[in-house]
Amino acid sequence: MNKNTVLAYATWIMILVGLGMIALGAFKYDEVAGWGFAAVGIGFFAVAWVFNALKGRV
Repeated sequence: MNKNTVLAYATWIMILVGLGMIALGAFKYDEVAGWGFAAVGIGFFAVAWVFNALKGRV
């Protein structure tokens, strides 16, 4: 497994975790904590985007 494959797996894992966090914020928590979960989920998407951009450059 080379570096690009590891980054691809990390990208998919980050996307899945981000979707899970956004789903928790949307469906489980109705108060202010839901906004926090959604914000962290969007942060996971941002990190996944960086991992995807690094593929082929590392």
